[in-house]
Amino acid sequence: MRYLVVAHRTAKSPALAEKLKEILNQDPEARFVLLVPATLPPGWVYDESEVRERAEKEAQEAKRALEAQGVPIEEAKPGDIYPLLAIEEELLAHPQYQAIVLSTLPPGLSRWLRLDVHTQAERFGLPVIHVIAPS
Repeated sequence: MRYLVVAHRTAKSPALAEKLKEILNQDPEARFVLLVPATLPPGWVYDESEVRERAEKEAQEAKRALEAQGVPIEEAKPGDIYPLLAIEEELLAHPQYQAIVLSTLPPGLSRWLRLDVHTQAERFGLPVIHVIAPS
């Protein structure tokens, strides 16, 4: 099975790595693609190419961190600043995913939880595995 792993601030977390290893134990053929939605820098003015570059760098750093924790990541890529749009674009471009693993900060800290990303992601018709990683 191919899993779309969506994370940003929690992308390097041990909690996410543990969940992915748990999935690997249940499904030794599991393949993971890490999608790291971009974030805008503080302030009103920003360069779109810089935002994309920074997201690409964060995705590659997260890939290395997860692999160092024993999780093989097939590919890591940046996504749109809106997590649901990032997920939708990836699923449209690569429809062969069987599940989404969504990693967030805990309630109160997580902007994604306030935006209800974990529930809204279910509209794509795939199982959503939600991982809450401590900050």
